[in-house]
Amino acid sequence: MPGTVLLLAASPLGRGRLVDAAGVLPVLAAVAPAVLSGTETANVVELADPLEPQAVLTRLRAAAAAPGPLTVYIAGQLQLDRRQRLPHLALARTTAATVRYTALPWHWIREELRLRSAADTALVVDLHANAEAFGQVAERGLDCGPNAAVYGRVAPAPGRRGPAEPAYMKAVATLLRSGHRPPLAALHEQASARVAEAGAGRDLVLAVPGGFAPGHPLAHPPTGPGRPDGRSRNPVADPHAVISAAVQAGRHGDADLIAARHEQLAVRAQGPASDEALHWAEVRADLAMFAGDAVRSCRAWLAVAGVRLAAGQPVDSPAVEAAVDRAHHQWTRIKDAVPARELGAALAELRFRVPGRRQGALENVQRQLRQLQAAP
Repeated sequence: MPGTVLLLAASPLGRGRLVDAAGVLPVLAAVAPAVLSGTETANVVELADPLEPQAVLTRLRAAAAAPGPLTVYIAGQLQLDRRQRLPHLALARTTAATVRYTALPWHWIREELRLRSAADTALVVDLHANAEAFGQVAERGLDCGPNAAVYGRVAPAPGRRGPAEPAYMKAVATLLRSGHRPPLAALHEQASARVAEAGAGRDLVLAVPGGFAPGHPLAHPPTGPGRPDGRSRNPVADPHAVISAAVQAGRHGDADLIAARHEQLAVRAQGPASDEALHWAEVRADLAMFAGDAVRSCRAWLAVAGVRLAAGQPVDSPAVEAAVDRAHHQWTRIKDAVPARELGAALAELRFRVPGRRQGALENVQRQLRQLQAAP
């Protein structure tokens, strides 16, 4: 099965540029696609200094939905938005004042990879960060989710020397140009050694082989009576991997049944507003999207947003905004006017409370809804 590779290099075009991220793309592009992917053949998508976060999200979503192994190479810089202090990947138009609207929220990457298996999903990153973003990553880490192996570094701002170069990613590309891709852990060690020889200094090294992060509800569930639902467990059964395999095989009904079972167990054990129950509700919403059922997916995302808001989550929290944005995205793909009108009314009401990051989102819903209502 062919692999998929996403090459993403992004940094602001103005004075806020910390790293010449796009400078590494010619070196990466010189590597054979199969070597970048570690598969016999691979499809490569390249994004150089993209302008719009939604455009990046579209490419990332398509790559995450592709069957087979996925490797995402990211070179760029991290900044925090002023409102929520969340890390974002700065894009070409990003300034300190516009991070929230012009940069790619890092949690979008985590969200798009959540249905994949860590066994065939990897992130290779070379990131620079300003002082506040670097401090946060040093304290809290960089959350890439439980479903991807992560290798790379986060480096501090280069000071007054001007934009830095993505030295770690260039080392990775140089090693890969030999025509052989070793296991990513070995590749990471070799690249890190080369960067260290060049005097990298205070870099934060990222090396997470994959699997569930510590503390994740499915990382080490208790056995026997200690488990909330009272069932014993199978120690090699990763439901996300099973679901991913079913989707790739076109067995969308089977995938939804597995997710529904886990959702029901989580609701019984922890309640419908628990993190685990909401996680599986979101998985089912994504599964409906993969199955081409925009009505079911939109309805599910609206329900998730409603539960989160009813539980007291802020209207500008990432999880609430993501649920409404996904409901909006799926609503625009509904072909039947009857459910489109029904769900459009609910979406418009929700958009009034959760305007999101895209300017004019509420007006967009209202305009399309008026057109639907005026149609015979």
